[in-house]
Amino acid sequence: MNDSPLHLAVALDGAGWHPAAWRSEDARPDALFTAAYWADLVAEAERGLLDLVTFEDALGPQSAAPHRPDDRTDQVRGRLDAVLVASHVALLTTHIGLVPTVNVTHTEPFHVAVGIATLDHVSEGRAGWRPQIAPRAADAAHFGRRTTPQLTDDDVRDPELIAKRLRPLFAEATDVVEVARRLWDSWEDDAEIRDTVTGRFLDRDKLHHIDFEGPHFSVRGPSITPRPPQGQPVVASLAHASTPYEFAAQGCDVVFVTPRDRTSAEEILTQVDEAVERAGRDPRDRPLRRFADLVVFLDDEPGAAARRKERLDALDGAAYTSDAAVFTGTPGELADLLLDWRTAGLDGYRLRPGALPHDLTAITRRLVPELQRRQAFRRTYGAGTLRARLGLPVPRNRYAKDG
Repeated sequence: MNDSPLHLAVALDGAGWHPAAWRSEDARPDALFTAAYWADLVAEAERGLLDLVTFEDALGPQSAAPHRPDDRTDQVRGRLDAVLVASHVALLTTHIGLVPTVNVTHTEPFHVAVGIATLDHVSEGRAGWRPQIAPRAADAAHFGRRTTPQLTDDDVRDPELIAKRLRPLFAEATDVVEVARRLWDSWEDDAEIRDTVTGRFLDRDKLHHIDFEGPHFSVRGPSITPRPPQGQPVVASLAHASTPYEFAAQGCDVVFVTPRDRTSAEEILTQVDEAVERAGRDPRDRPLRRFADLVVFLDDEPGAAARRKERLDALDGAAYTSDAAVFTGTPGELADLLLDWRTAGLDGYRLRPGALPHDLTAITRRLVPELQRRQAFRRTYGAGTLRARLGLPVPRNRYAKDG
């Protein structure tokens, strides 16, 4: 069992993860596309001392089915750009990590690397990035440059079937992460001289071409953005099956997994460890933090959260289910579960609030104090970057000369 304090993250998406959450009494559907809405949510997360927030994004409107668009008009559709939202709230926060989702199937790796490096500079070392492939064939039509596999209803019922169909996209995503990491290193830490007397702003010998050549693209570099304050911003991925576990093991710092109970958490972490070993990765030098995802509905009164979810289910016309386990209960009951599952070897959790702001404030104002009372969560942020908070070492710049 890991005796260090738990890591806690929150995944922010629209009005909440339940598709009818925008119809909750305290929801703010008129504010979903405003900067103030997102600033308020992240400020609340920081008030609760959470490690980080993630921002969902995609290349097409949300849909009830994950693999194809739909024509529903009774659910939230549309998003703001995740990186731009994170950059905005970076100026309004001080400690919390900011991890936007960025598609890597139809986005140039150079642009992704520069965007995340810029976020790390703007946030003074609090940036992360969740690479996401684009498995929907309809999304490819927005760009007209390529096609992607059309998943079937049978595919989406089995995570391993999905992973098999999408293995080429994950291979490409692995190269995107590698290119981004090389571009972040393409400026040495002291490449900028900024000497007004001699007129030397830059030491050109400390900028490096990365000269990446792969089956999907070639990138020469260097980046246009100096090395990020963290050296390497935190890379996180969501994984449900063997291929995504391999993707996380090869290039990520954090993996979000989706167990259903403590036993399945043990089984999943074993698979992740095996993927790490196959990748030839030394976890002592490059640890991979493992977070479990949970959708949460929280209320102080026993049974109230389940009844609230049932009301939302009735509004939506179907019982809500998710790729992650769905928890309904009190903050104390959730604390019991988190500490129980943790014995499987988890480092932390990424909680998905069922409805916003209700379930976010329940996390920050009810769950966090309960975990603090049990001495399982921090009482202050302290100094340092997101990498430091997660116990991740700063990678040495691969292009810097020894000495």
